[in-house]
Amino acid sequence: MDLPIVTDDRFAADVLESERPVLVDFWAAWCGPCRVMNPILADLAADHDDLRVVKLDVDANQETVVRYGVLAMPTMMLFRDGEPILRLVGSRPRKRLESELAQALEQEAPGR
Repeated sequence: MDLPIVTDDRFAADVLESERPVLVDFWAAWCGPCRVMNPILADLAADHDDLRVVKLDVDANQETVVRYGVLAMPTMMLFRDGEPILRLVGSRPRKRLESELAQALEQEAPGR
């Protein structure tokens, strides 16, 4: 499964205005750990209807990269209701990623 690609031009519509939480994978073609995370993120997206997972190429979308202060790849940011609620830097196993995402979504849920 290929993950949807988001660009500077579509970031607001595809991520910030999404009704579902969105995990944005800030990646680069030259980044080895990014390639490791791609199948993990694709599997995660396939298994979770309540979460949207998208990719943003850092080399082609500098405006968004600068806006969110992304300095290392891979960086994954979880957005809900137009706001970043979690930032993860570096590759990680799927179980750890799922745990971190679940914890962030649970913490945010009661205050909605």
